[in-house]
This record gives sequence, C-alpha cells and structure tokens, in this order.
Amino acid sequence: MNAADLRSIYQEYLDCINAQDWPRLGDFIHHDVSHNGRPFGVPGYRAMLENDFQQIPDLRFEAELTVCEPPYVAARLKFACSPKGNFLDLPVNGRTVSFAENIFYEFKGGKIKTAWSVIDKIAIEAQLS
Repeated sequence: MNAADLRSIYQEYLDCINAQDWPRLGDFIHHDVSHNGRPFGVPGYRAMLENDFQQIPDLRFEAELTVCEPPYVAARLKFACSPKGNFLDLPVNGRTVSFAENIFYEFKGGKIKTAWSVIDKIAIEAQLS
C-alpha cells in the first residue's frame, strides 16, 4: 500500500466516524486493534467512539495535518466542541473548547491495527481558567 492509498483510507475512516456509521467501522479497524496499549477489538473500539459522541454531541474529527509513511499515519486532529460535564477530568460543562489530538496509527492489511494518541489537555485548561 502506498502513501496516497493510505491517506485515502484514513480520510474515509474519519468520514465514517464523523457520520457515526458504526456498521462500516470494521472496514477500517483491524479485528485486533489496540489504543494506547489497550487491546480493544472492533467492538471495544466502537464502544469507545460511541461514548465519545455521547459525551460530546457536536464532536467532529478533522485532520489539520496528516503524514503517511506506510504502514503508518500520523495526524494532528483539531476539535472545536462542547463536551457535556467533565472532559479529561476538567469541568467543561457544555462550554465550547478547542484543542488538538496528536495520533499515530499503524495499519495492517489496510486497517488500523494500533493507535497511539495524546490530547492537548493544557489547551483546554487554559480556556477554562
């Protein structure tokens, strides 16, 4: 798989989760997927994303920067959203906050096998103070 193919698959994945098209998630997620070292499988990964959308109804994943070097994709995702209640142990309570997530993916067989991510919590803290 070349970088252009990988970039296209990644964008289709983002479109899938933004549409909350959960039946298609398995088209993009490897059956043995893990996130930050925790094994999830497709059902667990789906549950994680569904929970994200329940906690953040206006959630939208947008890639600000994407770098592809097969079998890896690195992305800086940008968010402007209004989490309900606490988010990352911060009292957001429906206020709109902007932040980034830096995430690396390893693909296997055209699907996300491993994801490592870090959310810029400091950016949220600054907006709440």
